[in-house]
Amino acid sequence: MLLGIHLTLLIGPTVAIPAPPEIAEALQSAQVTLNDEGRSGFQLTFHIGRSGPMDLLDYSLLLNPLLRPFNRVVLIVIFNVIPHILIDGIITNQQINPGTEPGSATLTLTGEDVSIMMDMKKKRAEHPAQDETLIALKLIASYPQYGLIPKVLPPGLIDFPMPTDRIPVQQGTDLEYLNQLAQRYGYRFYITPGPAPMTNVAYWGPPERLSVPQRAISVNLGPQTNVDSINFQYNALAPTLIDDEIQDRQLNIKLPVMTFVSTRPPIVSQPAVPLNYPNIRTGLLEGSSGDSITQAYARAQAVTNQSTDAVLTASGELDALRYGDLLKPRGLVGLRGAGYQHDGLYYVKSVTHSIGKGQYKQRFTLTREGFGSVTPVVMP
Repeated sequence: MLLGIHLTLLIGPTVAIPAPPEIAEALQSAQVTLNDEGRSGFQLTFHIGRSGPMDLLDYSLLLNPLLRPFNRVVLIVIFNVIPHILIDGIITNQQINPGTEPGSATLTLTGEDVSIMMDMKKKRAEHPAQDETLIALKLIASYPQYGLIPKVLPPGLIDFPMPTDRIPVQQGTDLEYLNQLAQRYGYRFYITPGPAPMTNVAYWGPPERLSVPQRAISVNLGPQTNVDSINFQYNALAPTLIDDEIQDRQLNIKLPVMTFVSTRPPIVSQPAVPLNYPNIRTGLLEGSSGDSITQAYARAQAVTNQSTDAVLTASGELDALRYGDLLKPRGLVGLRGAGYQHDGLYYVKSVTHSIGKGQYKQRFTLTREGFGSVTPVVMP
């Protein structure tokens, strides 16, 4: 049968290979959470009942070296003949539940995407004559064993560090430093599995709000409805503008630093900042000592951009079979049937895939900067 949902598990020490039958047949359920900030993760639950002479000493699956911590796991879902790589990760935790009845014992493996291996070693390092873009490229390139393909987008404002002026210094793990550099510009760093097994795209850049929208999420549309539940929250206190001044280290004078709107590509017709003005929070630029005016403006705009990203949040759950596709995070999706204020485009912040025998659910979190659609129609 070609149509439907088929889950493929690859597992191994460094190179993941198809799981042997005794492991594949014992898999009861899988859950994968994909986020646009921080590491993504997975959880696999196996049945490990003791039923034969090989289980006299211990559960046979526990003795299988493929299920040890720090082995690599790749989960592939074939949905209506199209393969989707859900996650490429590393096992970090093992949990056993012996159960209360014969044959009910389970083994749960928990892990995170391969970026966890970039978070294992704290270090001090200097990066002379390298801006944030070059540093990101260099750090990503130092992990070739995980098939990382860099996708690094330069920010609009770059203050190139001349060695006679300043030298960027890293204190922490590579992952911590990549996230720290991203935060300066309101950027994200995350790992997306694919396009082929054992390869991953390492993305360092702004939220991807210019992508082609995915299949629409439909609410209150009778037989076309494809969500099991959805709710909306509007946080009017989230937007923050910066109104401050800094002592520019190069000019040695005080200069104003102010922001007025988000510079993200708009996906709503009523963004919160102009809609709620003058009832907008204003803040100071924390930790700006020693910044140039270019650095200060970049960091100030990052604060404003990130504060408006999730003014309106939609959370819910859909059935993959009724939806007819897999909802993917870190891109756009259309929503229809909820009314003009809540219809339109959203940024998909996170998706949790829950896969079991006979079911495939997806919990999602969508965000945007306010009310109102910018498109007259949302395509199904």
